[in-house]
Amino acid sequence: MFAAERRQLILEMVRANGAVSLRELARVVQTSEVTVRRDVRALEAEGLLDRRHGGAVLPGGFTRESGFPQKSHLATAEKTAIADLAAGFVEEGEAIVVGAGTTTQELARRLARVPGLTVVTNSLLVAQALAHANRVEVVMTGGTLRGSNYALVGSGAEQSLQGLRVSRAFLSGSGLTAERGLSTSNMLSASVDRALVQAAAEVVVLADHTKLGSDTMFQTVPTDVITRLVTDEPPPHDDRAATELQALADQGVQIAVAGATGGVGSGAGSGAGGDSVPPRQARRDVALPGPRRGALPGAGLRSTAVLGEPTGPERARVADMRRR
Repeated sequence: MFAAERRQLILEMVRANGAVSLRELARVVQTSEVTVRRDVRALEAEGLLDRRHGGAVLPGGFTRESGFPQKSHLATAEKTAIADLAAGFVEEGEAIVVGAGTTTQELARRLARVPGLTVVTNSLLVAQALAHANRVEVVMTGGTLRGSNYALVGSGAEQSLQGLRVSRAFLSGSGLTAERGLSTSNMLSASVDRALVQAAAEVVVLADHTKLGSDTMFQTVPTDVITRLVTDEPPPHDDRAATELQALADQGVQIAVAGATGGVGSGAGSGAGGDSVPPRQARRDVALPGPRRGALPGAGLRSTAVLGEPTGPERARVADMRRR
């Protein structure tokens, strides 16, 4: 493929998806990342796109949200590795919230094996992934269906989360920076994500390296509220991604990197069955000393909660908050 054809295809992919990793571009145009990086630089010089942390985005600084069909085919290997690692932080018998997104959908598929789990979600895809899990209770919010990402949004979703308390929230988004935290390009989705955060004692963000340094319109989780980031190993040449990760760690975020070489860091939660990380994954945990700055009240509590009013004794489940 000639350079002009390659660059036109790269430009079309970025325009269609908003943001594309160098790995994905190299796979589609069937060339090396070195060649793709050279093409991206040439397109950036023409003002047609911007380079960002191991990928390319639309020009103008703010990435726009892609639809689910496009996002489901982006960084699939990275999302799988992140989901494998994040599942290791979920304990038997916990109550958690899981937000909408393709990475959180991958996480939900792995949570089906965790006994006694209660998952509160506004995502139809997360609920579908857990629909046949006999030992997992799924609780859905109310709200209005947003078809582009199969999520329930609006005042109905937010009101149904009032009074809820769970141990952890697992969220994804369109961009993540140390300066602004997690963000998304849709106002309704951002509002529901903020309500999910308010319900959780700890906040775990799932974001592949292409989202590091990307900023979008609506902030969902400020950096000082993020307890942990689960991400993938950035490419060796991606110094900017490494710099962003260090900046997040400097602000108190614990960083867990899927696919990193080395053993398991200290301070990590254990998964179901006693395995803190699936056997084929390694984790690098950057734990900061002292209490988590900006941590939500009630951290370290386990709770089980069901939305809505009880309809009978069999559904009269209330929050059972116990210190671990």
